[in-house]
Amino acid sequence: MKIPPYLQPGDRVAVVCPASHIKGDIDIGVKTLESWGLTVQVAPSVTSQFHQFAGEDSLRTSDLQHALDDPEIKAVIAGRGGYGSVRIIDNLDFSQFTANPKWLVGFSDVTVIHSHIQRQFSIPTIHGQMVKSFADSTFEALETLKNALFGKRMDITYSSTDFPNRSGESEGILIGGNLAILQSVLASVSDVKYDDKILFIEDVGESHYNIDRMLWTLKRADKFNNLKGLIVGGFTSLRDSAPPFGQRFEEIIMDKVNEFDFPVAFGFPAGHIDDNRALVLGRKVKLHVEEIKVSLKYSF
Repeated sequence: MKIPPYLQPGDRVAVVCPASHIKGDIDIGVKTLESWGLTVQVAPSVTSQFHQFAGEDSLRTSDLQHALDDPEIKAVIAGRGGYGSVRIIDNLDFSQFTANPKWLVGFSDVTVIHSHIQRQFSIPTIHGQMVKSFADSTFEALETLKNALFGKRMDITYSSTDFPNRSGESEGILIGGNLAILQSVLASVSDVKYDDKILFIEDVGESHYNIDRMLWTLKRADKFNNLKGLIVGGFTSLRDSAPPFGQRFEEIIMDKVNEFDFPVAFGFPAGHIDDNRALVLGRKVKLHVEEIKVSLKYSF
């Protein structure tokens, strides 16, 4: 496994938009990165729009390709997610990236890129706040992202009281991201291997029945059979049907994994929430889950 070099003050980072266009500006995000001692290069896609996208596919591909290839750029941070990364992923050349890895940061639709890199190259990436979301971020979320980029400890301990966890301890490589995106890349070259991994999932704006359907898709594809652990982040702005589905989203999840014995942690502070703490995908972690208390520690 090649681990990208950690950042140093004075390093240059690129902000690109591989998916949807940005409404408004990213001034707060850029100023925050600069306050960390970084030089920020804003790609043309950040201020471009082609229908719902941050410019045409060719522009978004070119921006991300340049950021991956340029040796002066030490990290690539998505401006926002939305939809569109899957439209460009197969046109990217990762040869320079694999020869000289650098940190890639984002969540939501950027799960396409995370999953592709984990499947094809096993190079760690960061599931964390995007530059547009810096403005609404908690201090803790930005601090974990900064720590991840600069190579400082970023273990997470929290208490989960909304729904009972399934207790246990496990160790494995951390994978995952947005549930809808993970389901959408199933059986493709971007479909990360789940065996012996600790899976993180989150989602936003989904209906209960669709969460049920996506989880059934993963279950029927045997994705849960050999997991070492499951971490459930924010499932926010959910919609129910009429009549209602009849289960909380946590119950929907537990129904799919009841037959297995790996630990399950609910309420993890990551996802489409202000307290979206950074996770280093592709790194080995130790997960300790009690009924209420959960800890995630990285094996450095």
